[in-house]
Amino acid sequence: MNNDPILHPELLAHDDPDAIYRDGRRLDHAEGTSQPLRVPPEKQPRGAKIRGGRPVDQAEAAARFIAAPEHEKMHDERLWDLRQKRDREMHGIPEWEELRSLASAIKEHTLTHLDEYLEQFEANARSNDIHVHWARDAAEHNRIVHGILRDHGAKSLIKSKSMLTEECGLRPYMASVGIEVIETDLGERIQQLDNEDPSHVVVPAVHKLRTDVAEVFARTIGTDPDNSNVHYLAEAQRESNRPLILAADAGMTGANFVVAETGTFVVCTNEGNADLSANVPKLHIASIGIEKIIPRLEHLAVFVRLLSRSALGSPITQYTSHFRGPREGGEMHIVLVDNGRSERLGMEEFWTSLKCIRCGACMNTCPVYRRSGGLSYGATYSGPIGLIIDPTFNARKYSSLPFASTLNGSCSNVCPVKINIHEQIYAWRRELVKQNEVPFVKKAAMKIAAELLSRPAAYRAAIAAADTALAHLPRFVIYNGLNAWGKHREVPHPPKQTFHSWYQSNRGERK
Repeated sequence: MNNDPILHPELLAHDDPDAIYRDGRRLDHAEGTSQPLRVPPEKQPRGAKIRGGRPVDQAEAAARFIAAPEHEKMHDERLWDLRQKRDREMHGIPEWEELRSLASAIKEHTLTHLDEYLEQFEANARSNDIHVHWARDAAEHNRIVHGILRDHGAKSLIKSKSMLTEECGLRPYMASVGIEVIETDLGERIQQLDNEDPSHVVVPAVHKLRTDVAEVFARTIGTDPDNSNVHYLAEAQRESNRPLILAADAGMTGANFVVAETGTFVVCTNEGNADLSANVPKLHIASIGIEKIIPRLEHLAVFVRLLSRSALGSPITQYTSHFRGPREGGEMHIVLVDNGRSERLGMEEFWTSLKCIRCGACMNTCPVYRRSGGLSYGATYSGPIGLIIDPTFNARKYSSLPFASTLNGSCSNVCPVKINIHEQIYAWRRELVKQNEVPFVKKAAMKIAAELLSRPAAYRAAIAAADTALAHLPRFVIYNGLNAWGKHREVPHPPKQTFHSWYQSNRGERK
């Protein structure tokens, strides 16, 4: 019989005067004889440090996230699990690739006729008793929403998850004019209470451990700081939010899809919070990006089949809610927002990024995003799609982001609307160099590399010199501050023979 202790030595509490003994032997399996292991939970790493319009240092924030192993491991595994579930759903539909091609074609057709479909939508929405507003940018969007709320005497606004309102900075603006905004999505509410932006377009608090959520809720809504049970935390948030929802003066949603033919829009959620936001108060405001439009109702089925499968690996969202007009006795407003989308539509290499349906599949598969956390990007949109969207808002501030990629192409492979994401990331690198938005050291290094790679003889000589140096120089010389690769990896051992020398020896004389 194995007499090794069942419990970890730190749990045994050998000096416990209340320990139970039987037949001269301490009962170490008895729960009452052990002291709980009080290891402080790992502190959640915070996001990128924002310094006005200066370039975001994504690498620095990513390094801090990687230095928190529990968070990094959980984040990586959780998102890879979503990617695997997406693959299983994909393989369950024989026509999956045909659906992707059709969705891509519908989006491209719509974007190349955007003015026509927007006018058609506006006319049909107005015929449904919906008030339609147009916002050129984020500031105008916020002013329009504020004006609607002011006209109705509204002091509190409940809203479902919307990346567009994050993009427009709606919450800070409303706080400045004395209007309370309450997020009703669980993940968004966690982020709001912790004064953080969402880190993912679908699962906004995916970077947080349950202990992080317990700490946030204990500090803000008074839960037990030592209870990190997920059911307890979710119920506590529900109990905290429901009175705010019932007392709200107005509700706000975004929209996943907008149908020009019918003047209607669709919101997809798994919590039903969009339905509460839209139907509990009498006033419903929908903030919608102009790229969300599709021509006909029959096209909606294509995107609904792709969205949740790509995002979460589930066949469909729990709630796919269609909004055609105001509730009885209520009022509905739609704010159609440009905020740089028209300008992006005119960018030859980047306009197809407007096809994005915000599923997050590219994030779930990206090895850089999974290991660095969404907040390391310092922008509303993170991950691969953020690398090609964010520079359209501010090329200087987000100039480092397109370099946070391995260009492996997995993001393009999983995109349900076939955006060539990795090619656009590479195109942004070229564009940023042209605009002189790349640091001098990086630009100089790339210029030297270009000169070297364009001269085969010089390149082969450099390789030979590097191999000799790696084989003979002491480690402290190789692993210095200039060796960015060596900060996190071992430099590969030099080969005994280069391919060029082998080819010359074995094939070079053959005709």
